[in-house]
Amino acid sequence: MQLGTVIGNVWATRKEDDLTGLKFLFVQPELPDRTSVGDPFIAVDRIGAGFGDRVLVTRGSAAANMSIEQNLPIDALIIGIVDSIDVERKEVNERE
Repeated sequence: MQLGTVIGNVWATRKEDDLTGLKFLFVQPELPDRTSVGDPFIAVDRIGAGFGDRVLVTRGSAAANMSIEQNLPIDALIIGIVDSIDVERKEVNERE
């Protein structure tokens, strides 16, 4: 899974028949502190995420297998909208 923020929408009125009814969003991958890592990508959204939402995304075969009936031609799927993140940070003294 990957953490990111929705930065835009993709509108496609004509697309593969199996993708009809699916919403596409641009996601900027991020670290928990909101530092951007990597290039934005397009993810399918079936849970109602929107601009500015922090989301969890699965990529690769896990995304393509979102439908029980068939594999879809997608490589990223939003699987959660993040409410909060708690990260414990430990300082390491490199001189010891």
